[in-house]
Amino acid sequence: MIELYYWPTPNGHKITLLLEEAGLGYVIKPVDISAGEQFRPDFLAFSPNNRMPAIIDTAPADGGEPITVFESGAILLYLAEKTGQFLPDDVRGRKTVTEWLFWQMGGLGPMAGQNHHFGTYAPDKIPYAITRYVNETNRLYGVLDRRLAGRNFIAGDNYTIADMACYPWIVPHERQQQNLADFPNLSRWFEAIAQRPATIRAYAHADDYKSRPTITEESRKILFGQTAGSVAQGAQ
Repeated sequence: MIELYYWPTPNGHKITLLLEEAGLGYVIKPVDISAGEQFRPDFLAFSPNNRMPAIIDTAPADGGEPITVFESGAILLYLAEKTGQFLPDDVRGRKTVTEWLFWQMGGLGPMAGQNHHFGTYAPDKIPYAITRYVNETNRLYGVLDRRLAGRNFIAGDNYTIADMACYPWIVPHERQQQNLADFPNLSRWFEAIAQRPATIRAYAHADDYKSRPTITEESRKILFGQTAGSVAQGAQ
């Protein structure tokens, strides 16, 4: 039913978390981002930002032609609405979930991503940049920790797409130079999600790609050296 264009990154894991929780049938179509497969013309046709994940729903609710969706937050919303799960029906509950989903998309993900880049991938270690993004990641961990005080999950008692969006960005906390022991509410939440059977199944997909080569100079150029012109040339 769902074709998932995937690579085992935090954004890719978001979608396998939801698919496993919802019990939707899906097939993974690997997109090796270090090899530049995200720039293939057939992929760009439905993922114009040349980023995975993206999906094709071959059996949409309206019974029409297959529907394509790009951007991980939009995919989470689409699949939650399709299945009627992990997104409240009431106005206030839905508002809360979407607030925290957008918080992840606009804050936790981009800032932790810059943390990863300057701390791990940048060829020149720039102390200011590393400190800036480590500190901002720490601040965002604090925001989430305070939100989880007295709550089982981000939006309240129920597990939602807000949790699925945030969890994969906390998994690499050590690489982000964060100590979960400093955030007791966040740590409790993190361990509870890690133990869910669907989480274990979702992350097992990453095992299929662990043998792929680590980042090389060529893949560094592909991942971090793109401009509008180079992307257009690759799509030809």
